[in-house]
Amino acid sequence: MNKFTDEFFKKIEEKTKVGKETIVNLANKLQHGNMKDEATIKEVITELSEATGKEVSEEKQGKIIEAIVNDKVPKDLDKYVN
Repeated sequence: MNKFTDEFFKKIEEKTKVGKETIVNLANKLQHGNMKDEATIKEVITELSEATGKEVSEEKQGKIIEAIVNDKVPKDLDKYVN
């Protein structure tokens, strides 16, 4: 997580209303969890959904889980929040 700057987290918080601490906690859960374990990923999606106040449908959860399990998540996420 050290490569992300406070400015990155500030942009995320402005767009999502999710604070740095929540983001870091969820990232640590993923980092120390099994990224191929659908239950772990679903738990993180649920926590993010609750933190943002946005509902994530079962269909969308499935697509997110599939993308993560199959390593189809962009490595340069910071370009998506500019």
